[in-house]
Amino acid sequence: MTAAIYPAPNRPGPSARRVLYTHPGLAVFLLLLPPLLWFGTVYLGSLLSLLAQSVYSIDDFTGEIVRVPSLMTFRALLSQPAHLDIVLRTLAMAVMVAAFSVPIAFPVAYFMARYARGGIKALFFVTVMLPMWTSYLVKVYAWRLILAKQGIVSWAFDQLGLSAALEAVLKLPLVGGPSLASSYMGMLLVFVYMWLPFVILPIEAALERVPRALVEASGDLGATPRQTLMRVILPLAVPGIAAGSIFAFSLTLGDYIIPQVVGAPGYFIGMMVYEQQGTAGNVPLAAAFSIVPIILIGLYLLMARRLGAFDAL
Repeated sequence: MTAAIYPAPNRPGPSARRVLYTHPGLAVFLLLLPPLLWFGTVYLGSLLSLLAQSVYSIDDFTGEIVRVPSLMTFRALLSQPAHLDIVLRTLAMAVMVAAFSVPIAFPVAYFMARYARGGIKALFFVTVMLPMWTSYLVKVYAWRLILAKQGIVSWAFDQLGLSAALEAVLKLPLVGGPSLASSYMGMLLVFVYMWLPFVILPIEAALERVPRALVEASGDLGATPRQTLMRVILPLAVPGIAAGSIFAFSLTLGDYIIPQVVGAPGYFIGMMVYEQQGTAGNVPLAAAFSIVPIILIGLYLLMARRLGAFDAL
């Protein structure tokens, strides 16, 4: 009587529970299926839809998209010197950002992993991640004010009597400009600041996994601290260094806000994608430019793998 009034909840039967128990992989698959469907539909679906536009072209006379598969857009991308200049400029900046970020991030990550304890370590984590909690645009425009001709950096150089040195650096070709806020040097500084947390955290995680017994054994065998760092710690931290440099490299390739606000005049890949898809309405060219970072990141990963960067994973 009670069972008729209050029906039993809809639970998997003994056979279903037995199947999930005997096949744990199936249970994991069912748990991951909803987020994978969302990821595949929303992210990969929209990305593939954009990339599919790259095989189309645009009619120069009417401005309409010609939905006939061809390689005309890629031919225009590779044949025009202005487009190649954009790719090379973006690639050079991404390499420089990765090259400057790693030497700055490694000492911070090393101290966090090896020496910081308790509250000091928590303070370091909060300090590293604190810039990520601030608005991206606020940080970019704040740096533009800091690097401006009458900003605090110029004031500090003037107070130290180094204004002439700063002016000499700003006069260098391919580096300087009217001010730090309008130079590639200033752009590099802002990029390094923005992506530094993404470089510090992977390196710190890799250094945390280095067994202390290996470091102690290296010292017991007569190795100096420098030899221990170069021959024991650094090789085992290479996967974290590679991951951090990939973050800095890839994020720089796709950014389109910093080059518009800080730095010398000149288009970057992200700016071209934004302008061609929005203002110009040339979606095929924007899609073709979107493929360039994917290819560059793939080549970067292949090179890092061939150099053994992921052997310690």
